[in-house]
Amino acid sequence: MNCSADSRPIDATDILARLKGLSAAEEFFAVLGVSYDPKVLNVSRLHIMKRVGQYLAEEDFSGLPDQVIAARVRATLERAYEDFAISSPLTHRVFKVLKDHDPNKPATPGRTFVPFDSVLKRFGKE
Repeated sequence: MNCSADSRPIDATDILARLKGLSAAEEFFAVLGVSYDPKVLNVSRLHIMKRVGQYLAEEDFSGLPDQVIAARVRATLERAYEDFAISSPLTHRVFKVLKDHDPNKPATPGRTFVPFDSVLKRFGKE
């Protein structure tokens, strides 16, 4: 099932200021008119929004008209959403905690990882 925002054009007036006032991922999709699958968004919302932030950090919107900014931000949200619609958050590892504990990377010398389960077992015996 896809959720879709209104089919009307995006209201680009003061788009960056309006986006800064949003909090829920669904609000970003609605304001920018981007369709999404709620199942994908429920699983990957933080990852998608983090990726959008990473992509937008590479942009320079200085002096651009609101309409152009809105189109770029919309394309960025679509791109970030697609990243996670076709693969899992573990594949992209956008958060530091996932990067630090990538099983494909060798452990950093001097840092020992102790599984939480082994700590709990100790407390369960006392």
